[in-house]
Amino acid sequence: MPRVGLLERLKSGRPVIGDGSFVFTLEKRGYVKAGPWTSEAAYQYPDAVRQLSREFVRAGADVVQTFTFYATDDKLQDKGLSGKNVSKDIGNLTSKQINSAACDIAREVADEGDALVCGGISPTPGYIKGIGKEAVQKEFDKQCEVFIEKDVDFLLAEFFGHVEELEWGMEVLKKYEKPVAATMRISTIGDMNGVSTAECAIRMAKSGADVVGINCLFDPENCIKTMKVMKSALNEAGLNPFLMAQPVGFHTHEANEHIDGYMALPEFPFALESRIITRAEAHKFAREAYELGIRYIGGCCGFEPYHIRAIAEELAEERGFRPPGHDKNSLWGKDIAQTNYKIMVHRVTKEYWMNLNPGTGRPEAHILSKLDKIDETE
Repeated sequence: MPRVGLLERLKSGRPVIGDGSFVFTLEKRGYVKAGPWTSEAAYQYPDAVRQLSREFVRAGADVVQTFTFYATDDKLQDKGLSGKNVSKDIGNLTSKQINSAACDIAREVADEGDALVCGGISPTPGYIKGIGKEAVQKEFDKQCEVFIEKDVDFLLAEFFGHVEELEWGMEVLKKYEKPVAATMRISTIGDMNGVSTAECAIRMAKSGADVVGINCLFDPENCIKTMKVMKSALNEAGLNPFLMAQPVGFHTHEANEHIDGYMALPEFPFALESRIITRAEAHKFAREAYELGIRYIGGCCGFEPYHIRAIAEELAEERGFRPPGHDKNSLWGKDIAQTNYKIMVHRVTKEYWMNLNPGTGRPEAHILSKLDKIDETE
């Protein structure tokens, strides 16, 4: 029986659940470098990527995204993974090698269940360097050629900070006649060129994206605030794409404080553990996103499989089923009542976990940390 596609699933009103963190999670496990954040692990350590993908699907994800983040040839050369400055222990890696390996992994895991494969492109260093539209689109084309050869189910342009570059990417993606989603790393203060959030949303939809939204940089609470602005602008413009949200799984500062989001936090990237959202907060995010009309709901950096499982559990009624790992998931701690430790037996209700104000365990912990600032004139 043919697999039901992305747009058909969204049109049914049933929420589609995305997967979660790859670069951050694999960096913690020793497979990705912090800083470059490139996705060569798909080629070098396929078992690691396969296992993480499998965990997300078991947690309830409907989508397996190819681990092709920052995998354009110019980005790989920029980070010393190909070209003249490549280290001898790595060898020259190409976008085609990484993307091909990533697509094969994603398809293998997706076919173990009923998941869709998403081929994703992300920003190029060429845009910032000003090499021009034609050169930037050439990098996108090389990635998409692999996605089409491997017959992914849909395409995604994600993590774009400049709506203009996203529009260039959309021109490429739309050529291939696949469903296309688009997300930017923006907040309520707009993109990195000063384009307002409302205008970004409108331009994303007009570029041909079937699904429009945001990903990364900001936490679920700020994500919801931004999506409200985008939805209002789209409604006023008479545009009606499906909506998508994939925030980071860390508590961040208010969106209007810094355009770089959680990267401005002094804890980024090696000390963010104290900021990880709880499962209850993932439940809350899923419900708020769904009630706002967002139907593609997932996570970005910091969203571990257990966060995706929380989203799947929260939306189980709307989806019509619980995730595959539900037999080991004691929803709201019901199985805790079986413990021999009496101090835990009252922790078996949704109210307990939703109203919990978790502590850091650090007696002298800062209430808030001061955002790092950079000298923009340097």
